[in-house]
Amino acid sequence: MPEPPNGSSRSGLDNPSDPASDPASPAGQPNHLPLAPPPAAARHQRERPLAGRRIAVTRAEQQLGAARHLFEQAGAQVFDLPALVIGPPDHWGPLDDALADLEDFHWLIVSSANGVEAVEARLQRQGRSLARRPASLKIAAVGRKTAAQLEALGAPADFVPPAFVADSLIDHFPVSGWGLRLLLPRVQSGGRTLLAEAFGEAGARVVEVAAYESRCPTSLPTATLAALDAGGLDAITFSSGKTVRHTAQLLEAHFGATWLEQLNGVALVSIGPQTSRSCLEILGRFDGEANPHDLDGLVAACAHCLA
Repeated sequence: MPEPPNGSSRSGLDNPSDPASDPASPAGQPNHLPLAPPPAAARHQRERPLAGRRIAVTRAEQQLGAARHLFEQAGAQVFDLPALVIGPPDHWGPLDDALADLEDFHWLIVSSANGVEAVEARLQRQGRSLARRPASLKIAAVGRKTAAQLEALGAPADFVPPAFVADSLIDHFPVSGWGLRLLLPRVQSGGRTLLAEAFGEAGARVVEVAAYESRCPTSLPTATLAALDAGGLDAITFSSGKTVRHTAQLLEAHFGATWLEQLNGVALVSIGPQTSRSCLEILGRFDGEANPHDLDGLVAACAHCLA
């Protein structure tokens, strides 16, 4: 605030910090008033930023629990929108053959918890496990959930990139790829080939094998369809490009040619850059993107979009 002109002065009422304005304040010492606690409504908004909001969560059928819990903790009413059914690949042979030669690889690179579960299950059938893998084999994991799954199996990752996307793993990989043999178990269809291409260009020998498949369900839950039909959803979250594609297929099958109109007024929130691109391509827009690219970030992105 500018100084008053020469010859003018402010009264103690004009300047509450002036000790002269408070007889109880010792001269020359500021009068510090205790800060009032934040109003209950403000605290509630911080702790439950999605209170009263109706959010549809697209995950695999087997993985809706963790997402539901986080969104409900934030105050949301959650509608399940299972857009993926996780199952085996068409053929186990390529994965089994690669795992039988696990000692020939320098790195195992896993980008999803589904990939970790599939590798562990197939190793168990061979009487082995990730925890008892060859000492020469290191593991890189994309994402906090993937790393946590490895930790739970007693096989903690040797490297987790700072951002939970494949691009970050490439940018921060701790050693040169030249001459390395890498095993990349992945989804059978629809996944990105970025890792294999980038490491191949860096001089690594990459073996990509299908470890699982994520298929489209045959229908959507009645409650979720009813909420969409009534315009009762505030947001839909998407956790992968496939959840976007499958949701579009399911909505078109139920609502017909005008299916996209059901999303008018509904915030579309994605978990990361690739999912956002799928939203743009298939749905024409996205309204928010998680950062970090995980479930916690997805909750925060929803709260930001709907604030």
